[in-house]
Amino acid sequence: MNASTDKILFLLKSHGPQSAAALGEQLQMTSMGARQHLLTLEQEGWITFSDEVRGRGRPLRLWQLTEQAWQRFPDSHSELTVQLIDNVRELFGEEGMERLILQREQQMLARYEAVLGSLELSDRLAALKVLRSREGYMAETRREENGSWLLWESHCPICAAARRCRGFCRSELALFRQLLAPAAVEREQYLLEGALRCLYRITPPAR
Repeated sequence: MNASTDKILFLLKSHGPQSAAALGEQLQMTSMGARQHLLTLEQEGWITFSDEVRGRGRPLRLWQLTEQAWQRFPDSHSELTVQLIDNVRELFGEEGMERLILQREQQMLARYEAVLGSLELSDRLAALKVLRSREGYMAETRREENGSWLLWESHCPICAAARRCRGFCRSELALFRQLLAPAAVEREQYLLEGALRCLYRITPPAR
């Protein structure tokens, strides 16, 4: 797999289904050139497509990752993590599992606060984006016209653990709410419920 095909997989993972023309523009190549890479990736089982009708004319062909491609993005020590979760539950019950999740949340809070400190909301989000991306979450942020912010994460490096125990997801939402207070934080899209990413809306308090 070459640099261009790696980039295509990254773009589809980060931004969801896209056309050959859109991918070609981002890769600075013609749509025909992008299509050749896409056909190779399809033959190798990394991507598939669906044709979407948008008004009159030919349907728009959108390319997306297959399950095989999703496995290409690392889920940190997934088998060991799942085994440890099962062991904690067996030895200490759900109460012990909750204590473990809370301890992880408090450790992450302390580590993040050491960087975010007393920064303004926009700077806190910028710093949080960097921290989360370093940890493999592929985080991005954007400010909306209404003054709210969007924070989304296109990859979950602890996905196996989160599938086994949704408490990790609940804890991360609580973590963001503590880090970004007094802004309100709500999760609008959820990877484990079929969305392409986890997306959070951050709304500053009214003045």
